[in-house]
Amino acid sequence: MNANWIKVFIAALFEVFWVIGLKHADDFWTWAGTVISIIISFYVMIMAGRQLPVGTVYAVFVGLGTAGTVIAEIILFGEPFKVSKSLLILLLLAGVIGLKLVTKDKIQEGADS
Repeated sequence: MNANWIKVFIAALFEVFWVIGLKHADDFWTWAGTVISIIISFYVMIMAGRQLPVGTVYAVFVGLGTAGTVIAEIILFGEPFKVSKSLLILLLLAGVIGLKLVTKDKIQEGADS
């Protein structure tokens, strides 16, 4: 895995933060954290999308963010655990991993190689 895929995972992590923030922010500092998370999330995703196929980057970003948000709500906010929900999240993650596995990284020639 190269640095660009790590950027996608970092962007997805910050997506979890801002999605939770949209639901639970209620004062200046939580809203500020939410806005900062949005900026970091999209900036890092855009940086990864410059080197990787944009469609795959976005699909992986959204899939990981969705799974992370559901897991965080179960662990942190007491959402009820449901086997059906867990199986569907696993199916989503299997699709995300499959997309990552079949996507070839661009090989750039020039100053960076």
